Amino acid sequence: MAHDGRPMTIGFPRMRKEPGERRDFLPSLLRRLALHDTEIVVEHGVGSGMGLVDEDYTSIGPAVRIASHAETFEQDIVVVLRCPDLEELDLVPSGTALVSMLHFPTRPERVARLRGAGVEAIALDCITDDTGHRLVEDSRAVAWNALEAAFDALERTYPLLRNPGRPPIHVTVMGAGAIGRHAVEAATKYGRIDRAGRLLAAGVPGVEVVTMGRNLTNDERYVEERLRLTDVLVDATQRSDPSRPIVPNEWIGLLPEHAVICDCVVDPYQLDADPPTVRGIEGIPQGDLDRYVFPLEDPAWEHAVPGGVPHEHRRTTVSCYSWPGVHPRACMEVYGVQLAPLLETLVERGGMPGIRPDGNYHERAIARGSLRHWTPADESPR
Repeated sequence: MAHDGRPMTIGFPRMRKEPGERRDFLPSLLRRLALHDTEIVVEHGVGSGMGLVDEDYTSIGPAVRIASHAETFEQDIVVVLRCPDLEELDLVPSGTALVSMLHFPTRPERVARLRGAGVEAIALDCITDDTGHRLVEDSRAVAWNALEAAFDALERTYPLLRNPGRPPIHVTVMGAGAIGRHAVEAATKYGRIDRAGRLLAAGVPGVEVVTMGRNLTNDERYVEERLRLTDVLVDATQRSDPSRPIVPNEWIGLLPEHAVICDCVVDPYQLDADPPTVRGIEGIPQGDLDRYVFPLEDPAWEHAVPGGVPHEHRRTTVSCYSWPGVHPRACMEVYGVQLAPLLETLVERGGMPGIRPDGNYHERAIARGSLRHWTPADESPR
């Protein structure tokens, strides 16, 4: 309940992103929120990218109603998976709790804009438990979807992949965090369990996976030697300094010609920021759900890499800002289950003013992810 005694209102806008972005929160999440003293305002067409219609939401009960895009942003709490565009942020009133993937550590301009507007921002990617583990994430989907795309590309660049006479495939995973651990498993299965089954049945040798943590990614001589052997290079790093690449562009030239770069992190190029943010693997394009495979001849190597960033050395690259969105419904089922108790807590406490940093488990987690409790000194990896 809001502090003025009325029900808390929750807005669910649709995302105005690339056409390939089809994700919206599912009725199962709204059904849980409708059990509380809430009014749920959903944009017309929500879920349509996943085959849902408005009636799938309004059938939950009288607590749910359909509204315009702008009206969904005028509520006490606004929930949208990816950060709204700049024009949409102007629709968010001061005091509204905006719950979204906001990436405070690598988006200083966004942080300044949200603070200046008085928005009670809560970054889903910064919500952690008492041990520092993210509570709203789909690391498995990031890794498996990215490796699926990488091995799809490798089948095109390396026809010997299906040859029983070839040597094992060598995969190098940079980063041993949550995404890196899933990437190791996905790589051993060629990114798809059914593909692994087919190749195993054909008597084709398997996959060797080597994981490099920070103690090795900082060892220039070792990295260079490893790159010469690598068929698939996976960036799953959590950099403490995003202003410096881990793999300079010239090192890409050490990879075999058929090699594929698999970008799981997809940090942006933000060269005007202080300090600037660059890609972990220097000079590769950033993809999205419309296009996430970049062959050597793709024009994106020229227009999607900022001027001044070296990109002379290239290998086929797969990169997607939203890897879980490749399989949208499965992704949103995961996010809905993870997010439900956090939103319920936010509703029960009447929004951010009622959230105590020393409160219960979910209050503490929300506080860690909130802009009012975040400073650059608290910066943690993505």
